[in-house]
Amino acid sequence: MGPLPPHQVVDAGGSPREACGVFGVYAPGAAVAQLTYLGLYALQHRGQESAGMAVSDGETITVVKDMGLVTNVFNERTLAPLTGHLSVGHTRYSTTGSSTWRNAQPVYRDTGAAEFALGHNGNLVNTEALAAEAGMLPGTVASDSDLVAELLAHEIAAAGERSDGRELEHALLRLLPQLEGAFSFVLIDEAHLIGVRDPNGFRPLCLGKLDTGWVLASETPALDIAGAHFVRELDPGEMVVIDAGGVRSVRPFPVERTDPRLCVFEFVYFARPDSRLYGQSVHRARQRMGELLAEQAPVEADMVMPVPESGVPAAQGYARASGIPYGDGLVKNRYIGRTFIAPGQEMRARAVRLKLNPIRENIEGKRLVVVDDSIVRGTTQKQVVGMLRESGAVEVHLRIMSPPYRWPCYYGMDTGDRAELLAANLTVEEIRDYLGVDSLAYISTDRLVEATGAVGAGFCNACLTGDYPVPVPVSLRKDVLESNDIPPSGVDTLLHEPAPRT
Repeated sequence: MGPLPPHQVVDAGGSPREACGVFGVYAPGAAVAQLTYLGLYALQHRGQESAGMAVSDGETITVVKDMGLVTNVFNERTLAPLTGHLSVGHTRYSTTGSSTWRNAQPVYRDTGAAEFALGHNGNLVNTEALAAEAGMLPGTVASDSDLVAELLAHEIAAAGERSDGRELEHALLRLLPQLEGAFSFVLIDEAHLIGVRDPNGFRPLCLGKLDTGWVLASETPALDIAGAHFVRELDPGEMVVIDAGGVRSVRPFPVERTDPRLCVFEFVYFARPDSRLYGQSVHRARQRMGELLAEQAPVEADMVMPVPESGVPAAQGYARASGIPYGDGLVKNRYIGRTFIAPGQEMRARAVRLKLNPIRENIEGKRLVVVDDSIVRGTTQKQVVGMLRESGAVEVHLRIMSPPYRWPCYYGMDTGDRAELLAANLTVEEIRDYLGVDSLAYISTDRLVEATGAVGAGFCNACLTGDYPVPVPVSLRKDVLESNDIPPSGVDTLLHEPAPRT
C-alpha cells in the first residue's frame, strides 16, 4: 500500500465536522501558557487538525503551533519558555484553507507599530471580495483567518506610528464592519486580550473571571478546567477589550446588523454536553431531544441504544420517555479522534468499524431503537446498521436528534457539496431503504428548538431549511484563496433551490 495523501483529513462517518476552538487569557502573575494548554485540551473536540498558542510578555509575542492534537503539539518542554501574562490559543479544523501548517493558528503579524496574534472560529462568506478589494493575488493569504490578520496589519500600518498603544483595537473597529459571515475572534497584542463575536453570534464565545485576570473561551468547560468563574456569553456583535483596567465592552457593528443566530448544531453535536449555551445545559437539551423524539415517533422495542458519544443523552431521554430500557450496543474506541487521515469512501467505511464495535450479547435477538445526532452522508449509520444486523438484531429503528440535513453550511462547518448530502437527494423513506432500517424518524425543527430551552433566543438552521441569514456567494469554496482559478467576486449570491421532497 502506498503512502497516504498528505493532509487529506476526512471524517470517518460523514458527520458534520466541528467548528474551531478558541481560548484567551489575561492573567498577570499566572502561568498563562499552562492555562491555555488546559483550555485547548478542553476544546480539543472542536478541531483536531492543528493546535497552537501565542504568548505575550508585554514586549514580545511568541507563537508555537503545529499539526496534530494539543498533546502532540505541546509538552512541558515546549510550554516552559512561553512566559508572559497574555495568551491566545486555537484548535483548528479547516473550512477555508487546506489543512496545512501554514494555516494552523494563531495567525501572527508584526507591523512595526504593533504585533498581534489572532485565533478564529467560524467562516467568512465575503472572503473573495475582501481579498479582491485589497488587491491580493491568489496565494497571498491562504485562509479567511490569514486574510483578516493581513487586513488588520494593513489598517494598523495605514494609521501611522504608534500613538496610544491601542492600534489593534482601533484597526478592529475599522475592519470588523466589513466582515460578513461567522466569526468569533480572540486576539492579543502586547497589552490587550480582545474577543469579538459576529453580529449573528453564529459561534459561541464566553467570558470567565480568574482571581488574577480574565479568560475568553468557545465553551464553558474550558473556563472550568482553567479555574475561571463563568461571567457571561458575549453578545452577538460585541467586542470586549481586556487589559490592566479590566473589561470594556465595545459595539463595532451597526445595531441593524445584530440578529442572534447561534448554530443550532452547537446544541445537537458540536458543543460538549457539559457546556452551557444561551444559559441552557447542552446535556439537558440533548436528553430533551430524545424525550420529544419518543413522543413524536414511538415504537415497540426491547432496548434503546445510542451511537456514542453525542447520541448518549438523547438515547437516555428517549428511554425515559418511552419506558423502553436503555442499554449500550456499541463501544467507541476513545483513542480515535473524530477525524483522521483516510482516503476514499471504502476506507471511510472501514474507519467506522475502527471507531465503533458492537456488543453482540446486548444486541442479539432484540428490537433496537438506535439514537444518533444527525445523518449527513449516511456512512456511519449504514455501517452501524450492518454491524447490528450481523450481531443478530431483530429490528433496527433509527431516531435522529436533528431534522434532515439538506443544505451545506457556509458558517463554520465543512459539509461538502449539496450533492453529497443524503437528505438533499432522497426522501425519508428512500433514506430508510438505503440504510436498511425498519423505521426512521427525525425530530421536527420546532421540537428541536423547544428542546434547547431557548425558544425565541435565535438560531441558524440553514443546513436544515436552506434559509441563510447572511447571503453566500455562489463561488464560495474551501480553496477560494489558494486557487489560481478564482471567478469574479461579488457578482451573485446563493440561489435557493426548490425545497427537496419530504
